[in-house]
Amino acid sequence: MAQKTSVTRTPHKHSVSFVIPCLNEEKVLPYVLTKLKHLKDNVLTDRRVEIIVSDNGSTDRSVEVAESFGARVIHCPTRGYGAALQCGIYGAECEAVIFADADDTYDFLEAPALLHKLDEGYEIVLGSRIQGTIHNGAMPTLHRYVGTPVLTWIINTLYAKGEYRLTDCNSGFRCFRKEAFMRWGVQSSGMEFASEMIVKVMKHGADITEVPASLYPDKPGRHPHLRTWRDGMRHLLQIVLESPELFNTVGGALWLASWALLLVGLVTGPVSVGMFSVFGIHTMMFALLGSIFGLAFWAVGLFISAKHPSSVRLYTVLNGWQEDRLFWFSFWTGTLSIALLLAIVVRWGLGGFANLALERETLAVIAFGANGILLVADVLTAHLIKRL
Repeated sequence: MAQKTSVTRTPHKHSVSFVIPCLNEEKVLPYVLTKLKHLKDNVLTDRRVEIIVSDNGSTDRSVEVAESFGARVIHCPTRGYGAALQCGIYGAECEAVIFADADDTYDFLEAPALLHKLDEGYEIVLGSRIQGTIHNGAMPTLHRYVGTPVLTWIINTLYAKGEYRLTDCNSGFRCFRKEAFMRWGVQSSGMEFASEMIVKVMKHGADITEVPASLYPDKPGRHPHLRTWRDGMRHLLQIVLESPELFNTVGGALWLASWALLLVGLVTGPVSVGMFSVFGIHTMMFALLGSIFGLAFWAVGLFISAKHPSSVRLYTVLNGWQEDRLFWFSFWTGTLSIALLLAIVVRWGLGGFANLALERETLAVIAFGANGILLVADVLTAHLIKRL
């Protein structure tokens, strides 16, 4: 979907640095460099073009191959896809950067389409495989119909503004202005670099669009570096790291809904609704569990905010407490919670540890005590994280 924006774009013909991250790609690198040399010598002759191979510690002949094609080799000492890209991008001398993998799965001959869109005034242009052509065997079914759509939906839901929606957040074929990239502050060294970049782009309100791009299968004999579950989880963690608001909203809603059920059950007792009986002891037991789950989920946002300031005021307040306030909050909340739990034990003991006729009241007190202790642990943990 093309972006609709009120941003005034100024057309400009950019000089361009092609950046190729590389780790032991001597067999496939010639395919990519041949195409890039063709673009430089025959297509993009009206602008400055440089070709950079960001080598990530290759032990084969990748560096020799790159130099034989006239590419400038930058040696990246930190291992990882994101690290290699950052070394290449920071070392680029041109206004615009286009990157894609060294395996020729993205067709660099399609790069002018991305560059011309950037010339129109966009800050970043993505080559969308979803809008383009995915050739047979180029993308695993799980990636195509689950991984990429789910991660794209999450990013759009959390970070997209207005009517704009990405179609392919995992595209590894991107064109952007170098000066804009420097503002975005992308830091990841691994595969999650791609997701962090998109999230930072959206949070900065960058002017972004997509163009169709083709995806081809790996060349015979080449083993891909991507690991489905490991790298998928890396992407997911990186995406939610930038959104503590998600944990505050979802965790807070679950906690409030659970306590609403607990309080209704405490006041009314079982209520018949058709063939069902609700708000009895079993409803309250699940509500207790829901309150713990909600508080635990909410606390993830609190922990994130300890290191990454967020827009959630409650997180900011709790993480900003001075040590004396932190102490007294922990002391009184913990003391009250433990006292309530002990009161239940004492009441039970006075009755000879026989069955109590206060099931709902007991469960509500246990819920309050357990929630209080968990909250104290969460706040203390957040303050420990601040000190790491």
